[in-house]
Amino acid sequence: MCTFNGQRFLSEQLASIAAQTHENWEVAVSDDGSTDQTLEIIAAFSASQKKAECVRVFNGPKRGFAANFLTLTCNEGIQADFYAWSDQDDIWQENKLETALNWLQTVPSGIPALYCGRTRGMNAQGNPMECSPLFSRPPAFANALVQSLAGGNTMVFNQAARDLMLRAGDHLDIVSHDWWAYLLITGAGGQVVYDTQPYVLYRQHDGNLVGANSGVRARLSRLCMMFKGRFANWNEQNIRCLTSARQLLTAENQQKLDCFQVARKSRLTNRLLGLQRAGVYRQTLPGNIGLFLAAIVKGI
Repeated sequence: MCTFNGQRFLSEQLASIAAQTHENWEVAVSDDGSTDQTLEIIAAFSASQKKAECVRVFNGPKRGFAANFLTLTCNEGIQADFYAWSDQDDIWQENKLETALNWLQTVPSGIPALYCGRTRGMNAQGNPMECSPLFSRPPAFANALVQSLAGGNTMVFNQAARDLMLRAGDHLDIVSHDWWAYLLITGAGGQVVYDTQPYVLYRQHDGNLVGANSGVRARLSRLCMMFKGRFANWNEQNIRCLTSARQLLTAENQQKLDCFQVARKSRLTNRLLGLQRAGVYRQTLPGNIGLFLAAIVKGI
């Protein structure tokens, strides 16, 4: 879990972790310099647990949420069989971890594996809202190159996946930890499953660093970001990180990355043909239309 001035909702998230049907857990918190009651809430939660030393707190790098999650994930002082990312303001359904582990334990331990899924929104008062978009196309590196599939608050991964992130390093300037995990694990030939059933109540409030990814407003926002060049900047950032970790990718996915990289800088006809050769795709028809428009205006 990564925290920063999270006192408003933190107790509810911690309580939902304590209520998990899978009881063999520990919480590692990286706090990015909170000045409110966040650390006191964490200390009180730790003291209330029957298990000794089930909560550990680390100092974050103070470079934003993505760097905070990445450095925590790459902290070799933390060792487990499986790892889950948690935001500070959500609520987990009681069988979230159990459901994820039921799938992860079917994957051979040497294969990087990532479980992720949908979320159900809730407002600041805890009232349920709509679910995140339902995706049906298979998770793959060709999708990851142009789309972050799921929120980090849904993600649970095995030791082999964690080892990949360790090998790639915590120095990288990633766009987001969840997108990076999706890129790296699919790129290395690992397995990813997307659960269509939501097990996380994703709180929407005025302090969100990353908002919900659903509804007409969200689509219009993404379209505006495309024309402002933000999507292209994100892709450039992802490519730099993947290039740094190129040796971890399969030969096939190295070729996809190269093809995508060349296509982005090509003239229109070659750009469209190059994207087709790379096989990149988004999960929905509106998303693929947006990708095509982005390619036309050189916004990829």
